[in-house]
Amino acid sequence: MSKYRPNRLAETLKEEVSQLIRVELKDPRIGFVTVTSVEVAGDLAHAKVYVSVLGTEDEGKTSLEVLNRASGFVRCEIGKRVRLRHVPAIVFVYDPSIEHGAHIAKLLRDVSVSDDTGKDESHE
Repeated sequence: MSKYRPNRLAETLKEEVSQLIRVELKDPRIGFVTVTSVEVAGDLAHAKVYVSVLGTEDEGKTSLEVLNRASGFVRCEIGKRVRLRHVPAIVFVYDPSIEHGAHIAKLLRDVSVSDDTGKDESHE
């Protein structure tokens, strides 16, 4: 089976799930959630939705639990919005890549600041 259809469905799901989280899900326990990517299985039966949550670790865990409990609602709404014979089962997975990138950026800033102070002292 070609990889084209799962990739195309993944992009569609990413857009639709992002909009559903932003507009339809009114649960106050859901924090600032960003859908980073979606992986669809080759048979189109399962989809992993990777999300990143801005906030503390506890807020992230709570948001992820609420999203996984709402996965049936999300799947039903996607079935109404996207024309598919079978809507894939949706599982929300925490994606730490944004936090990891922010941590690396902070480390690089710290190194550049220490290099700048080291250069200033050596020229005196």
